[in-house]
Parts: sequence; C-alpha cells; structure tokens
Amino acid sequence: MADEPLILGIETSCDETGVGIVRGHTLLADALASSVEEHARFGGVVPEVASRAHLEAIVPTMDRALKEAGVTLADIDAIAVTSGPGLAGALLVGVAAAKGYALAAEKPVYGVNHLAAHVAVDTLEHGPLPEPAIALLVSGGHSSLLRVDDLATGVTPLGATIDDAAGEAFDKVARLLGLPFPGGPYIDREARAGDPVSIAFPRGLTAAKDLAAHRYDFSFSGLKTAVARWVEGRQRAGETVPVADVAASFQEAVCDVLVTKALAACRADGIDTLVIGGGVAANSRLRAMAEERAGRHGIRVRVPRPKLCTDNGAMVAALGSHLVAAGVAPSRLDLPADSALPLTTVSV
Repeated sequence: MADEPLILGIETSCDETGVGIVRGHTLLADALASSVEEHARFGGVVPEVASRAHLEAIVPTMDRALKEAGVTLADIDAIAVTSGPGLAGALLVGVAAAKGYALAAEKPVYGVNHLAAHVAVDTLEHGPLPEPAIALLVSGGHSSLLRVDDLATGVTPLGATIDDAAGEAFDKVARLLGLPFPGGPYIDREARAGDPVSIAFPRGLTAAKDLAAHRYDFSFSGLKTAVARWVEGRQRAGETVPVADVAASFQEAVCDVLVTKALAACRADGIDTLVIGGGVAANSRLRAMAEERAGRHGIRVRVPRPKLCTDNGAMVAALGSHLVAAGVAPSRLDLPADSALPLTTVSV
C-alpha cells in the first residue's frame, strides 16, 4: 500500500554489506556487497578485513538500493540498522552510516537486533507472522530456538548453542574435507551424491540425561570432532575418504537435531507455526526434513527463499517496518553498536 511507511535497512554485522528498502511487507530493493572472497583464504571471517570492506561498500550499496527501489533518501520514512549482535568493528560502520544518513535527511533511526531481523524477513515472503510462533535461527554464529509472542516487543529464548553453532560446524567440517569457505553450500552440494545413513555420526544433546538439562540447547562440537576422527582414521589406514558420504551423514546429523528440537518446542507449547531463518536455513536438506516431519504434526514451516536467509539489508528493513507499524519509539541518535546484544532486546 502506498500509504505504508517506506523503511530502509542497513546490515553490516559480519561480512555482508546489505541495504534493503521495504514498504509494509513488500520488498522494493535488496542491494548486497559481500567480502566473503577476501576471507576465504583465511578459512573464516577476519574482523578487520570485514570492517574495511564495509567502509568501502556502504555508500555504493546505499546508492544501488535507492536506485533499485526508484526512491530518494528524502522519500524514506525511517532508517533501521543492525545494532547487534555481530563483529564490533563491522557493526560500527553500519550504525555510523545510519546515524549520518538519518541526520542528513532528518529521519528517525531504529537500532535493531540482527537475530530478530532474521525472523522478521519471513514476512516479506509469507506475510504477517502468526503469533505466537517458534523460530529456529541457524547461522555461522548462532543456533537459537525462540518463542515469538510479539516480535515488536521481545522474544523468549528457549535454547541456544553451548559451543559451535551449526554454521560454524559446517565451515569446520568443510575444511576437513578440503572444501572451500564458506562450507555450508559446498557440503550441501556434495551431500546430494552421498548416503546420509552411511556413517553413524552422533546427535549432540539428545540423550535423556542431556535433554533434562539442555532440552532445547544445541551442541555441534562433539559432532565436528567425531567427523574429524573418522576422516583421520581413514587417512591413517591409507583409504580414500568418501567426501559425499561424510558430507551427507554429517549434514543429516545436524539437521536431525535442529528439526527434532524445533518441532518438540512447537508441540510442547501447542504452536503450529515454525519459522526457520539464518544462513543455514538455505540448506536444502534442512528445509526438506523440516517440511516432511512438521507435516506429520500439522505444523506449518515458513522458510524464506535462500537469498533472504543469509545476512541482508531487507531483513533489517522488514523488522524496522514491523516496529514502525507497532508504534515503537525510534532509537536515540547516540545508539550503540553492541556486539553482545541479547536476544530479548529487539530494538535499542
């Protein structure tokens, strides 16, 4: 609708410089500049390199988004920016840019939570989010299970990773198998030719004693170690490592745990909507397994298209749009970049 506010979102929490523009639940622009290739030779994101890349990319990415949407900065009603969590230096670039643009154009600014934005972006794909809903957020830095009663005011954490996040485990296992960084897409690709039940890798925190203390928490460190030992054992024996089978079996273990715990949370609270977000949500096996198992229990799974699962400005704009529509007051212009912003804080 033309009378809905026009919201611009800026995302710089890690290695993606994103600027998105939305009107209500309609995406008008999603401009992105990635520095992933600059980090690939290090096998992971280097904070200083990411910060420098954001500095170089923020203005041209902003210009590209405005052009794509066919609007000017003066047309924007509010600016939303990821205030945390994320890499401190990277966040500072986005927050500083948002403040500068807000001051120049005399627009309100909203500092928002990166993880809550991964939930909000689904509204651009599937419309308003049913509340309550359960959200499973899986990325390189986070594996979190949340209850969302009102996205504008806060979410309730149910569980989180106690060591390696799912995406981090994908990266480390990919390195073990000689696959490029970031590991998620390459493992997904290799796994399609492999047998997911060929190797019995462990499912972390699923034993009865673990569930008593960590019902909805995740642990992938032990799985990563199990894969490493299995691969090393084959190599010591002079045998070829079946990369496709290892990738498929590892991926199956990760997805099994994520889906099992997410659906358990839905059933325990009588909630019939599961939203999956974050970079790992682009994984084809996770999406298929969630749909298949959820259907047995009458639970609807909402997953954005893969491009909206990874970090982007559209998700920040979507959350900003939700906050504006809910009448949430904008942030102060001295809003901080908080690398450890808690999940319970949706806007700063």
